[in-house]
Amino acid sequence: MVLSTLPSLLLPVLLFLLLQTPTLSIKKSFIVYLGAHSHGPDPSSLDLDSVRKFHYDFLGSFLRSNNSAKDVIFYSYTRHINGFAAILEEEEAADIAEHPNVISVFLNKGSKLETTRSWNFLGLERNGLIPSHSIWMKARLGEDTIIANIDTGVWPESKSFSDEGLGPVPSKWRGICQHDTKRVRCNRKLIGTRYFNNGLAMYAGPLNSSFSTARDYDGHGSHTLATAAGNFVPGVSVFGNGDGTAKGGSPRAHVAAYKVCWPPYEGVQCFDADVLAAFDAAISDGVDIISVSLGGGAQEFFKNSISIGAFHAVKHGIVVVSAAGNTGPNPGTVLNLSPWLLTVGAGTIDREFTSYVSLGNKKHLKGVSLSAKGLPSEKFYPLVSAAEAKHANASTAEAIICQGGTLDPRKVKGKILVCLREYNDNARTEKSWQAEMAGAVGMILVNDEQSGNDVVADPHVLLVSHVNYTDGKYIFDYIKSTKTPMAYLTRVKTELGSKPAPFVATFSSRGPNLQEQGILKPDIIAPGVSIIAAYTEAAGPTSQISDTRRVPFNVQTGSSMACPHASGIAGLLRTLHPDWSPAAIKSAIMTTATTQDDHMEPILDDSSYVEATPFAYGSGHIQPNKAMDPGLVYNLTTLDYLNFLCARGYNETMIKSFSNSTYKCSKSFSLADFNYPSISVPNLSEDSVTINRKVTNVGSPGTYKVHVKEPSEVEVLVKPRRLKFKRIGEVKMFKVILKAKVKGKPQGYVFGELIWSDGSHYVKSPLAVKHY
Repeated sequence: MVLSTLPSLLLPVLLFLLLQTPTLSIKKSFIVYLGAHSHGPDPSSLDLDSVRKFHYDFLGSFLRSNNSAKDVIFYSYTRHINGFAAILEEEEAADIAEHPNVISVFLNKGSKLETTRSWNFLGLERNGLIPSHSIWMKARLGEDTIIANIDTGVWPESKSFSDEGLGPVPSKWRGICQHDTKRVRCNRKLIGTRYFNNGLAMYAGPLNSSFSTARDYDGHGSHTLATAAGNFVPGVSVFGNGDGTAKGGSPRAHVAAYKVCWPPYEGVQCFDADVLAAFDAAISDGVDIISVSLGGGAQEFFKNSISIGAFHAVKHGIVVVSAAGNTGPNPGTVLNLSPWLLTVGAGTIDREFTSYVSLGNKKHLKGVSLSAKGLPSEKFYPLVSAAEAKHANASTAEAIICQGGTLDPRKVKGKILVCLREYNDNARTEKSWQAEMAGAVGMILVNDEQSGNDVVADPHVLLVSHVNYTDGKYIFDYIKSTKTPMAYLTRVKTELGSKPAPFVATFSSRGPNLQEQGILKPDIIAPGVSIIAAYTEAAGPTSQISDTRRVPFNVQTGSSMACPHASGIAGLLRTLHPDWSPAAIKSAIMTTATTQDDHMEPILDDSSYVEATPFAYGSGHIQPNKAMDPGLVYNLTTLDYLNFLCARGYNETMIKSFSNSTYKCSKSFSLADFNYPSISVPNLSEDSVTINRKVTNVGSPGTYKVHVKEPSEVEVLVKPRRLKFKRIGEVKMFKVILKAKVKGKPQGYVFGELIWSDGSHYVKSPLAVKHY
């Protein structure tokens, strides 16, 4: 109304003034990565103060606002990783990224969290006894090794973290048990705890004192840490299933928990700034192995906190093991792609927790579960599809997946309910909660077509049988075929010796490596399905708020569980071979892995029951006892990683910043010269491609002969065909020449294998080849 009374001549002036009103720029949290520090491995307090002052001065020269650098920096990485995390305007971040001394600037985003039987399956023990040839015997169960876990923290009272039978804390340990509001205490097993949450606070706002703790309220961190290095705990089971002695891969190793993952904030639990701070601390604390069961994304190597942290860790002689991710079986989904990481996918073991479905037509179908309960009575019950049991106002699409509030108790009560599980839907136990609240006596969880054979044994609150797509389709068809469908579910039973084993889990993320196809990922697979290990007693086994049950040990599934299996094995190798580099340990694990199951048949892909490829299992399934004596290793030094980065386009100035050494890019080096244990050729052209490799003898003297299983339509020539070693540490080089047998082929990836053998050692490398 007021504007209508203004003279028309004033309107242009008013519009001009409105358009000149400054707009508020959106501030976000960024990580500014500057590389490595020039101070030594043991910086003084003056050194650390000098680094902080440099960070403040550097950032202060870019700030557009009136805030000082001290007000906006919430992490200053001062020990091994050089950089800081700060609240910045996007324009400020862009300006900083242009500075020649800055390697990368990236958002403080988040990562997702990606047993009693598995070590027996891997051959470390037999029926509770440790054979003389076991790596456990040779490596003294991982004595004196320190394994760090970057995760959701630790439940310190778990018997897995008891220091019974352990020696003193290693003198190399420089870490702390951080002051904790939730009374986390350390001992000679759990020798260190820290927590990092500034990155979370930049999104969630100020945090109260309940966040000042490394105590695990999720269960994921306790489970992964115990899998890697939990102490021996006899008499462990989950609701009476899987009974046995729980232990980690390095049961006598010391452990440290670095908590970076918190209750989800907008779907994110672990923020990059906190992860990077944990890496910087772990390196300084003197750990030997870092286990990271987090999804690292597929960003460029130095715009990723796990990749950056791992680079600095490996540079200081620390092995870093990571999870491949849980978004398989689609191709190109593998995460944690850096060549200095050991990236681990998930396979099965020869144990299943089964609940069989008996239908009214006398058909019997196998499902899996870890339900504590059985049916109320040993009789058949009415069977109903969730789609037919919906509320009148609920959609069929919502009801069939048993979404909250969609089920009508009058149609469900006293029946066995059939719910659909859609692809990548991990709310499996939520569906069983909905079924129980609606009055069901049991539930059958049915996979959709894309979920296929990916069935998971979960600790449901009522009896549930999870069946695959084919059997689920049969159940739905049966319901439609009769007016009175009936079913019975058997109580959960532990079955050993299941076949085939291992196979690649459907959910395990697959290659190719979309960041650098010349590096084959994942590197290996390890047990990751239905793994029993320590758990938090602050939450129920389903993690549902309404689940009031408490268990000291729980079953979990994922590449998060596979990762610490490999971390535990890396810990044993560090004890056994303290002089080996991280790359040598990684090579030993990769080149001794197997591509056959326990019946000497090719490992299958669970998503299709066809023969799996290196994009599913990398070099194969881990074999700990073979890894302790690999014969030859493909070693890599920091210089090799710098050459790799240079070949990828990083300039000498950037490389010098994060290597903290004089470096000049080699004009003759190509990615084909990078000494990786596996061989991936994504660019086979009309001419031949030559791959250069070198192997180091870590065994007895001998002569190795090469054997090649050629990829389809590809000719493979190796020069020389024999390598003679006279002493330990001797290095020999060889060339692999690949050429297409038919012009323009192969159009897709084809696979083969290269093996060096002296008759007792078999040093295997997968071949993955595609025409360019």
